[in-house]
Amino acid sequence: MARPDSLDVAEALHRAAIRLLRAVRVADDETGVSAPKLSALSVLTFGGPMSLSALARAEQVTPATMSKLVSDLEAAGLAAKRVDRADKRGVRIEATAKGKALMEAGRRRRLALLQQRLTKLTREERAQLQQAAALMLRVADTS
Repeated sequence: MARPDSLDVAEALHRAAIRLLRAVRVADDETGVSAPKLSALSVLTFGGPMSLSALARAEQVTPATMSKLVSDLEAAGLAAKRVDRADKRGVRIEATAKGKALMEAGRRRRLALLQQRLTKLTREERAQLQQAAALMLRVADTS
């Protein structure tokens, strides 16, 4: 059996990742919150409070775009701006308890969808996926 080259693996991984994300994204529809807002809220919930510029960098959008998203999240009670303790002139954005609860509930729904699909696989296939997930995290690590 021929060894796949890195482009073949990259294409297969890209295709699989996109399809898998689309498959579980349906769970996010229940929130009534747009995907860009959920993505920013996820960064705040699971990554912790950060400045607007850091959040914009993490989400790969302009600070102006992120400012609008944060304003909308604030209006919905999902995020809040706080004075930066290290720099009193700065502001840190954090997920509120309501925002964290929304993200945790969404995470549970997505995991339930994945778990349901995984039950259709054999024990060996699930073990292979667990190993593949570890490799994917290594590939995704930017450090």
